Amino acid sequence: MPLLPDGLERLTQELGRLPGVGPKTAQRLALHVVGWAPEQSRRLEQALAEVRDGVGRCAACGFIAESGHRCAICRAAGRDAGLVCVVAGATDVLAIERSGGYRGLYHVLGGTLSPIDGVGPDSLRVDGLITRVREGGVREVIVATDADVEGEATASYLASVLGPLGVILTRPAHGLPVGGELAYADERTVAQALSGRRPV
Repeated sequence: MPLLPDGLERLTQELGRLPGVGPKTAQRLALHVVGWAPEQSRRLEQALAEVRDGVGRCAACGFIAESGHRCAICRAAGRDAGLVCVVAGATDVLAIERSGGYRGLYHVLGGTLSPIDGVGPDSLRVDGLITRVREGGVREVIVATDADVEGEATASYLASVLGPLGVILTRPAHGLPVGGELAYADERTVAQALSGRRPV
């Protein structure tokens, strides 16, 4: 006989589908919601409905936008339309924007190549990127996928399909963090830092 009501079990299961939320955290969150006043529950329900009905993907770059509209970055004046940073997901856009050091546009692939998981080029927004480059106006594409196996495979694939189009392709330098000590860095990080060196 289950200890908790069916509705609470279903809520726990749904919360457990969120990334980074394990079964114990999902149950703790669900039990917390039980203690909410009805108005708090209604606000959460309304926020979820607004996201479901009013939030989608930007048709130009694939970032988050109001349904049927371009995202705030694509609409912003003063962005460099000749510079496109390719990322795997929306969280990557947010991380780069927090840095404050980039003023170009983005292209969100929606993941990285992973043949083991059945994710090939057709599963990603690669065709849209090729179209953007072919239409002209893009002088440089920064491939900012992670420095893991999938990210490197994606970068190599993009280089093979975009290279013939005459656009400059770059990768962000990977290496030592600001404030990090060389003596404690692993060999791969040191090698990447040295290969991505720049003039002083």
